[in-house]
This record gives sequence, C-alpha cells and structure tokens, in this order.
Amino acid sequence: MRKQDLIREVANEANLSEAQATKAVNAFLDAIHNSLANNTEVQISGFGSFKVVERAGREGRNPRTGEAMTIAARRSPTFKPGTQLKRSVEGQVA
Repeated sequence: MRKQDLIREVANEANLSEAQATKAVNAFLDAIHNSLANNTEVQISGFGSFKVVERAGREGRNPRTGEAMTIAARRSPTFKPGTQLKRSVEGQVA
C-alpha cells in the first residue's frame, strides 16, 4: 500500500474527501516525524510504538572491494508492533 492508497482508504472509512484525508494523514505522519526528531517515543495503543535507538559505530566491509571500513554511530527510528497488530497479521482476531 502506498501513501495515496492509504489516503483513499482513510477517506472511505471516515467519510472524508480525499483532500481532507490527505491533510489528516499528513498531519499524523508529521506528528510522528516531529516526535522522533525530538527523540520522543510515539505509542499507539493496539498498533505499536515508534522510537529512536542509538546504533553504535562498528567495523564493516565494502561489499564491492571487501575493504574494511568504519560505519559511524547513528540514531535510527524503529517500530515495535503491538500485540493486537501481531495477532491480526498472524490471522488471529484480536
């Protein structure tokens, strides 16, 4: 599903125009984006949580040359699915 497909689905489910659904979906995604940029975890009951984790620097290899290289430490967003989402994906009704 692409973003435009999600917007159409939201518009249909909430009886909104596509323009209104676009604003709603964009506001939702912006809120998550801004929270993560400020290192604030986002928890959505029944769905899951988004947070930022610190990845340590490490040694790696260039896949083309095999040459050793250092991969710098970085912050990375992660998603942990909630129990209801896991059950839905597994085919169980929550």
